[in-house]
Amino acid sequence: MAPRISNRIACFVDALPLVPGHRVLEIGCGPGVAAREVCRRIGNGFVLAIDRSARAIDSAVAGSKPEIASGRLRFRQVAVEDFELLAGEERFDIAFAMRVGALDGRQPEIGQRALERLRAALKPAGRLFIDTGHPVREIRLDR
Repeated sequence: MAPRISNRIACFVDALPLVPGHRVLEIGCGPGVAAREVCRRIGNGFVLAIDRSARAIDSAVAGSKPEIASGRLRFRQVAVEDFELLAGEERFDIAFAMRVGALDGRQPEIGQRALERLRAALKPAGRLFIDTGHPVREIRLDR
């Protein structure tokens, strides 16, 4: 059974500028709760959710069978600082992260690599949002 969405996650997702048809990248998806909620809100859009933890990805996949079967949600085990689009994969409109160490400023070198990877993964007008408890902050990706 999929975990219920918490108020914190709901507030974060509510604050994202989601549009039906968007391609969305979630960084550090954990058990996939936010990814499923975003998938529900973007209609015929697509969500790719990544996490460095195999255990997190296994849990997310187990709780997301209907969304995966629809072709609108996929999970991949990879750290954000190592993330690359696969051959033929389209860029994303929005990327977001909740409680992701690589983007919280404590590891500047890893954070810089992560931002470089995200610049390459997002469309030219793509936007990155992180959890700050307010509930979101947009990170400008100078291009």
